[in-house]
Amino acid sequence: MASPESTAAGGQPTLESFGYEQELNRSVSTLDLLVYGLVFMVPIAPWAIFGTVYNSASGMVPLVYVIGLVAMVFTALAYSQMAKSFPLAGSVFSYVGRGIHPAAGFFAGWAILLDYLLVPTLLYVFAAESMIGLFPGTPRWLWAIIFVIVNTIINLLGVGTLKIANRVFLAVELLFVVIFVVIAVRAISGASLPNVGWSTTPIWNPELVSAPLIASALSIAVLSFLGFDGISTLAEESTGKRNPAGRAMIIALFVVAFLFVTQTWLASLLAGGRESFSDDEAGNAFFTLVQAASNTGWMNAFFAVNVLAVGFANAMAAQAATSRLLFSMSRDRQLPAFLSKISPRKVPQAALLTVSALSIVLVLFFVGQIGLISSLVNFGALFGFCLLHVSVIWYYLVKQKSKNYLLHLVVPTLGFVIIGYVLFNADPAAKIGGLVWLVLGAIVFGVNVFRGRGVPELSEEKSQA
Repeated sequence: MASPESTAAGGQPTLESFGYEQELNRSVSTLDLLVYGLVFMVPIAPWAIFGTVYNSASGMVPLVYVIGLVAMVFTALAYSQMAKSFPLAGSVFSYVGRGIHPAAGFFAGWAILLDYLLVPTLLYVFAAESMIGLFPGTPRWLWAIIFVIVNTIINLLGVGTLKIANRVFLAVELLFVVIFVVIAVRAISGASLPNVGWSTTPIWNPELVSAPLIASALSIAVLSFLGFDGISTLAEESTGKRNPAGRAMIIALFVVAFLFVTQTWLASLLAGGRESFSDDEAGNAFFTLVQAASNTGWMNAFFAVNVLAVGFANAMAAQAATSRLLFSMSRDRQLPAFLSKISPRKVPQAALLTVSALSIVLVLFFVGQIGLISSLVNFGALFGFCLLHVSVIWYYLVKQKSKNYLLHLVVPTLGFVIIGYVLFNADPAAKIGGLVWLVLGAIVFGVNVFRGRGVPELSEEKSQA
C-alpha cells in the first residue's frame, strides 16, 4: 500500500506520488465529472438509431439497453478499481501501464487512441450530414469546420468554460427528454393513435426472445454505452477525494441507461406493434413517431437538438478526452514532446489543436463513411477494454495479493469475456483496420525504443496505490 505521504486526505494517491507535477487545473467536482460523462454518452443517443435497433431487436429496443447496462457494468467497475489506484489523465494507458507493464500500457493507450481520435471525426461527419437535411445545398465540410472551431475555442478557454458548456447542453437534452415523455404519455394514454397502448412487450416479449437475438443485441448494446470511460481522462482535474472518477463513471452509466430505456420503451409503444421500419424509414423513425404523436412541429425541433448534441456537446467532450490522453502519453515520452505543452489556462493546448487539425483532415477524408469510422472506433475501445480487465486481475491479485475475488477476479473476467465476444464478432473491416493500427503502433513503439524513448520506467514507489 502507498505511504501516508503519497495519499491525499481521502486516501487517494496524489499526483506527486507518481512523479508528476500538477499542471492541469484541478477544479472539476464529482458532479462535473458526472455531467461530463452524461454529455459524452449523449442521453438522447437512441433517437438517431432507434429504427435500426428496433429492426435488429424485433421491436424490443429497451431490452437492448438493459442488456447493455448489465454488460458494461463489469467494465465500469474495472475502470473504477483502476481509477481509485491510479487517478491519472491517461485512462487505460496509465492503468494498464502500471497494472501490468509499461509496454502493455503503450498498446492499450495506442488502441484507445484509435477510438478517441476517430470519435470526434465520426461525430462531425454525422452532424455535418444531418445539417444538410436542415439546410439543403450547403457544403458538408463547412458545417464540420464550424463544429470543430467552436468546440476547440471552448476547450482552449479552459476547463471552467467546458464545465459551463456541458451543463447547458445537458440541460437542453434533458429538457427535450421530458418534452418527449410528456408527448408520448399523452399520446399513449389518449389512444389517439392506432394500435398504441400501454404494454411491457417492448421490454420483454417471450415469444420473440431467443439466444441469437440476445447475442445480436449484445453487440449493439455494448457499443451504445461507449463514452463513460472518458470521465477517467479528467482525473487529474478532479477535486474529489474518494475515487471521484470511478464513482462518476458508475453513476453516469446507470443514469444514462435509465434514460435510454425510458425513451425507447415509450417510442416502441408509439410504434404500435409494427414488425419493422423500412430502410427509408429507419433513419428518421424516432422523429417520425414524435411527429405522429404530437401533430405539431416538434419533429424539426427534436432533429435540430439531436444534431447540436452530437456536433457540439458530444464532440466537445470527445475532444477534451482525446487531448488528455495525448497529453498523458506525451508526458511519458511515448508521443512527441510538444503534445504535453500546457497553456496559461492550464489545458493541454498543443494536444487540443492537434486533435482539431486531425479532425478537419479526417472529416474531409471520411465524409460519407460513417459505418467505416464507427467500426474502427469500436475496435479501439473494445481492445483497450480487454487489456483493462487483464490489468485489474494482474495488478490486484498478482501484485497486491488482493483477496477480494469478486471485484478483482470475477468482475474483470466476466467483463473480458463479454467485451472479447463483441470484439470477436466485430465487423471484418474493423478488425483489419484495427490490426493495421496496432501494427502502426508497434512501429512507433520500436522507433521509441531505438531512439532511447522506450517504455517509461516506473519505480515501485510510483506505481503503488
